[in-house]
Amino acid sequence: MTQNIEKLNSVLTYVKDTFVGKNDVVDLLGICLLARENAFLYGPPGTAKSAIVRTLAKTVKDGKNFEYLLTRFTEPNEIFGPFDIRKLKEGELLTNTEGMMPEASMVFLDEIFNANSAILNSLLMALNEKIFKRGKETKHLPALMFVGASNVLPEDEALNALFDRFLIRINVDYVNPDLLQQVLLAGRKLENNVETEIPEILSQEIKELQNLCKAIDLKPIYEVYLNTIINLRNTGIAISDRRAVKLQNLIAASALICGRNEAVLSDLWVLKHIWDTEEQIEILEGIINRTIEKDDHPKSHPQALQNKTPDPEEVMKDVKILVEKWDLGNLSFEEQNVIKDKLRYLQTRCDWIRNPEQKQYIQQEIESLWQKILQTV
Repeated sequence: MTQNIEKLNSVLTYVKDTFVGKNDVVDLLGICLLARENAFLYGPPGTAKSAIVRTLAKTVKDGKNFEYLLTRFTEPNEIFGPFDIRKLKEGELLTNTEGMMPEASMVFLDEIFNANSAILNSLLMALNEKIFKRGKETKHLPALMFVGASNVLPEDEALNALFDRFLIRINVDYVNPDLLQQVLLAGRKLENNVETEIPEILSQEIKELQNLCKAIDLKPIYEVYLNTIINLRNTGIAISDRRAVKLQNLIAASALICGRNEAVLSDLWVLKHIWDTEEQIEILEGIINRTIEKDDHPKSHPQALQNKTPDPEEVMKDVKILVEKWDLGNLSFEEQNVIKDKLRYLQTRCDWIRNPEQKQYIQQEIESLWQKILQTV
């Protein structure tokens, strides 16, 4: 177990070194790979979404990679393969899947929400059950992980079921200006194909880790996890029973990748990335950070410790927006809860502000709003 975990961590380190400033993206893809769950990359063009997945796929020594850019006119044949003409002459309707998605170990579908009704049903089953079904054909897929990407979120209700199949949603943005020089140097190196030793892992070794993931003990965090799911639902973040069950795999993967056989409180960091809308990103971060900050386990996942230093002006601006919203009144119970959760999040962020004067001023504004809220209860 230890050797395979070291191999996977070496692979992830190599991808992180190749793509500066994308550690969170790579770590989340590693978690999904270990849990055998699907990941969705959301962000503008030019943020290395496909390049990261391609590089990760390259490290799976005996793996087959399938990558496709979907359009509204994409046909099932382009994804799953054409019908086998030889078998068709014999009266059998079979698909020739050679080199197509049903044979791939890593699948990347770009602009996933362009999927049309012709391929949607087969795609939904492939993503959820790892099964390809076409007519009388049924085939279990060897895919270690599916990754979808888009620079927009779904607006058509028909695509909500497709979006729901991606357990983790990863916000991929342009890198911090402070890291831009490193990005330019790393990008130049990548474009010039400068030879570097690529660490490798076998698909069988990943499968062994995926099986081990199922044996991770979640009892130490079970009660907190249950309360967190209830809390998130009360906040207006829709988490179906199916998703609640599957999210346990991600928590287990976080423990396993750190070399532990049981989960700890900080493994709940993965729940920051289960948002449906951009507005939920901050709310989730606030709620989950408050939960995991109580944990000081020496073998916590590195991403659990990532709490970006906030910009005091941005925090103050967000506090004023909440004050204005509350002062308008006529808020529903759900809207009131959202404001309270955002305020708690800003309170947590405020603790990380380095300038004591700015910190004190913002804390006073936050406290003032809490007093208003308490007076209306």
